[in-house]
Amino acid sequence: MSIELNKVTKTYQMGDTTVHALAGVSLTIAEGEFTAIMGPSGSGKSTLMNILGCLDRPTSGSYILDNQEVATLNDDELAVTRNKRIGFVFQNFNLLPRISAHQNVALPLVYAGVEKQERNERAAKALAMVGLEQRLNHLPNEMSGGQRQRVAIARALVNDPTIIMADEPTGNLDTKSGVEVMEIFNHLNAMGRTIILVTHEPDIAEHARRVIHVRDGLIVRDERGEG
Repeated sequence: MSIELNKVTKTYQMGDTTVHALAGVSLTIAEGEFTAIMGPSGSGKSTLMNILGCLDRPTSGSYILDNQEVATLNDDELAVTRNKRIGFVFQNFNLLPRISAHQNVALPLVYAGVEKQERNERAAKALAMVGLEQRLNHLPNEMSGGQRQRVAIARALVNDPTIIMADEPTGNLDTKSGVEVMEIFNHLNAMGRTIILVTHEPDIAEHARRVIHVRDGLIVRDERGEG
């Protein structure tokens, strides 16, 4: 499941002003890589994440995901690609507060039309993968921030995606919880999943084997290390 961007641009119209969020980004991410994207506010890193995650389309350029051109897909086709191949983790967890951890994790399977017994089994398995097998019936407000983020990771895993995209996944967590969450991402990467995360924290980016620095809509530095 390789990713290839070629001269991707993204522009927005804000009143009379044209904003060039991405100004011609070319990038290849191989299957199984652990990549962090860093940059100051307004650098284009979130726009880049949205395009990589099939949440948005580029204004111009090519995006090939696993040998399929996705830049020109319509909204429905983008949604299918996204749901089959990519799991998302967000800074604010995005959990529904009135349903249990197990029900939150199973929700994507409800939308996918999976039968109740199978989605219950898959949700329980995903929660076990993040160490929350004893918390299936807890509501989000009965859990710590770190536990809620682990529920969110389990939800991202429940469709068995090849790629996990995380947008500031430790931004609302204390240091200990942040380390625990990053250990989960390291484990998922070791199992073969491609991990792409946006962060402004250098110590979080150090978990990745590759760090891409974005500024003014362009990649200004691409560092590779051991992770």
